[in-house]
Amino acid sequence: MSTSATMIDFRSDTVTKPTPGMEDAMMQAKIGDDVFGEDPSVNQLEQLGASMLGFEAGLFCPSGTMTNQIAIKVYTQPGDEVICDYLSHVYQYEGGGIAFHSGASVKTLQGDRGRINADQVAGAVNAKDVHKAKTSLVVLENTSNRGGGSCYEINDIQLIKNICSNNNLKLHLDGARLFNAVVARKEDPLFYGKAFDSVSICLSKGLGCPVGSLLLGSGEFIKKARRIRKLFGGGMRQAGILAAAGIYALDNQIQRLEQDHIHARLLEEAIVSHPAVENVLPAETNILIFTLKEGKTAASWVADMKNAGILGYAIAPQQVRLVTHLDISKEMVDHTINWIRSYLH
Repeated sequence: MSTSATMIDFRSDTVTKPTPGMEDAMMQAKIGDDVFGEDPSVNQLEQLGASMLGFEAGLFCPSGTMTNQIAIKVYTQPGDEVICDYLSHVYQYEGGGIAFHSGASVKTLQGDRGRINADQVAGAVNAKDVHKAKTSLVVLENTSNRGGGSCYEINDIQLIKNICSNNNLKLHLDGARLFNAVVARKEDPLFYGKAFDSVSICLSKGLGCPVGSLLLGSGEFIKKARRIRKLFGGGMRQAGILAAAGIYALDNQIQRLEQDHIHARLLEEAIVSHPAVENVLPAETNILIFTLKEGKTAASWVADMKNAGILGYAIAPQQVRLVTHLDISKEMVDHTINWIRSYLH
């Protein structure tokens, strides 16, 4: 069965399509040449994103991988070292970009569902020794994709920030799904502008845009980041058509993320009792990851789901990931739950 529009698609929240309201906003966008800084919609989006988190400035980029890699490039020199969790997107899913773009090494830590703590960070900072790489940057991910959409506690972030400040380290947040954490924990987004030197936000996941991510930080940081974006080939011209989608998403589609979280918890309730399932990571937000018992394979589970018109994703030999999003309805969730309860793996 093909991945057609009739399929129930839980593979990722990246598969979302613009809503009618978003399409209208895109068609009505005011545009200009963004490389010249003359696209009014891009400028508005960058200012809106920055103000929501309390930063001075923003930069619109094609992808979250680009925003993360730009930040790492700005903060590091070849031979430096970056600290992150071993499940981090910047380490696992960005093509070795830290080495390729920045010439930096990575010290990975094994945290709790993708979340590291201040003690781990403190212990990972290299001494000032010519034999050691210079530790210059810590990267956190909130929510954690491979952690099953897990969220950091604000107090834990603040403790890590203190370690970074005491060691003259920069702190960057891969906030691809940051607004999922903000909604789930009922947080004030302005906290993130105070705790982090920079934040990357993806617009094309739960917020439903077709393309784009924002990099947020100080005015001086964004000035440097804009040059790196050009070097990476990320300068876009009449990008206001895409930026208008981002403005619409930030204005209209943040609070609705709670519905995705509810759907993920409903799926969790059905999966946790399935006889073929060994364990399920808590569904804090919109990502559900479960591990199958010995002898069961994620590939066969996903294949059987596909035959039933449901798409999932095998992220490991025995692990399946389901992601809820704005194109998943309650009826689709109910249909999937019925299939899970009747499925004999």
